[in-house]
Amino acid sequence: MKVKIDYELCMGDRNCNSLCPEVFGFDEDKLRAVVLVEEVPTHLEDTVRRAARECGASAIIIEE
Repeated sequence: MKVKIDYELCMGDRNCNSLCPEVFGFDEDKLRAVVLVEEVPTHLEDTVRRAARECGASAIIIEE
């Protein structure tokens, strides 16, 4: 599984970073989320899916 962020949509609310800091970081200069890993570890896939569902801006894109 891979994950991306649509930076045009990201509101920078840090919800994804709070849910899964192993995968999502935060760029303090641009005030938006960033993806820290290219391939999501298997044990974090459900958490990343939850972050995508809970993203108010629908900015998280999952590639299976």
